[in-house]
Amino acid sequence: MTSATLPEQSPTPIAAPVVELRDISISFPGVKALDGVDFRLLPGEVHALMGENGAGKSTLIKALTGVYGVDSGTIRVRGTEQVFSGPGAAQQAGIATVYQEVNLCPNLTVAENIMLGREPLRWGRVDRRGVRRRATELLARLNLAIDPDSVLDEHPLAIQQLVAIARAVDLDAAVLILDEPTSSLDADEVRELFRVIRGLRQDGVAVLFVSHFLDQVYEIADRTTILRNGKLVGEYEIASLPQLEMVAKMIGHELAVLTDLDRQPPTDVADLPDTPVLEAVGLGRAGAIAPADLLLRSGEVLGLAGLLGSGRTELARLLFGADHADSGTVTVARRPVRLRSPVDAIAERIAFCSEDRKGQGIIGDLTVRENILLAAQARRGWARRIPRRSADELVERWITALDIRPSDPDALTRNLSGGNQQKVLLARWLLTEPRLLILDEPTRGIDVGAKAQIQKLVVDLAHDGMAVLFISAELEEVLRLSDRVAVLRDRRKVAELPRAAASMGQVLELIAQRPTSPGGGAPDGV
Repeated sequence: MTSATLPEQSPTPIAAPVVELRDISISFPGVKALDGVDFRLLPGEVHALMGENGAGKSTLIKALTGVYGVDSGTIRVRGTEQVFSGPGAAQQAGIATVYQEVNLCPNLTVAENIMLGREPLRWGRVDRRGVRRRATELLARLNLAIDPDSVLDEHPLAIQQLVAIARAVDLDAAVLILDEPTSSLDADEVRELFRVIRGLRQDGVAVLFVSHFLDQVYEIADRTTILRNGKLVGEYEIASLPQLEMVAKMIGHELAVLTDLDRQPPTDVADLPDTPVLEAVGLGRAGAIAPADLLLRSGEVLGLAGLLGSGRTELARLLFGADHADSGTVTVARRPVRLRSPVDAIAERIAFCSEDRKGQGIIGDLTVRENILLAAQARRGWARRIPRRSADELVERWITALDIRPSDPDALTRNLSGGNQQKVLLARWLLTEPRLLILDEPTRGIDVGAKAQIQKLVVDLAHDGMAVLFISAELEEVLRLSDRVAVLRDRRKVAELPRAAASMGQVLELIAQRPTSPGGGAPDGV
């Protein structure tokens, strides 16, 4: 969508918005998180905010809740323009938020949590009977059979979230923001949450619902706003937007300006390499990813396609030993192994570039040299230091090979661009000579030139015999680079296709396909 093109919108509803954001822009160093975004919430509706990682959802929520100030644009709540000085000011304006991780006090009772900071006083002291009475009234309003005198920590996460909602209701909230509220709930708990949400909607509360479960969005939401790359794609009525179209709008169909990768699709499965590097059978982890089979061959790129929350990263972390699997087996080079930690994975020559480049990848306060040598030195053991001359030669080789800029090995990594930080992280792992390289969103947030270089590197590594597991939210990128594509949906592997048969339309249909089992939500046992 160009700046001159208006975003698609559903017909304008009659009700006046309770929240209206106009032309909101927010920038961070090197990143434009929101770019002229419009957004509105109507009283008595459930509104889904949709988009992949980096789309701007979290930034928009933080602008609406006073965590971030805006660079430009206006925020109106109940018709009054607001400039929030912080979350407290947003709450006073009638905006309440319940996060995925409940931020209440587990050692206090349910009643004490609901009334915390707003306790009624009697003779200058907290009126405990008044606290209990008011909490009981709020729980009754939501039809929640929860003992107000019970300690919060005694209850499962689903009940704690409902308590947080009861607290939000007591704030006289006009807007309730639910950020990934169902990610850890089973089907029964999701149904109870949705019952409460519907009751609030009938009371005229505007509910902003953020979830990566498409089925739940279609079950509970009235309208949706879709963001992509910090820009507004459009505002739609859920009833008139098929799931397939929603997925296409979230992912986008823009083809990046890339160099010719010269990667011809195989004409038949028999043309693929037949040397197994790693094979996982029934590998899974409760609450993260349902048991899945995965085969990675030498000289082949296996792509993982799926929306945010589909289980891509969770599966990658199991293969690297970063999380413990509770089912399944893994063989490396046809030999059974137990990947109990990243140390075990590194010993098997498995490398992993995390999607969280800054949090779990590069160390900003170390130099480029120190970051590149980190994994190789850890593999040798800290008592066997890499000789300085050898270290300098290795670092220089990879700085040149990956075109890391600036080429100064003593530069602090935090001062490099995102693309060059990603190259430093790749150099770190390539220095260990892995047989399997797991790349989780390696091209996110970097410029087109760096993206093209990294994509070409993936092709070259596979051509030289390395096995690559490639994860990206950009479906075109996955299809362009991969020999096979495994499709994930709602934390399950639902299909695997050879590249020659993996069309954009087919993969989108698999991602958007609704389950045949009732209830939606997380799969059984997950």
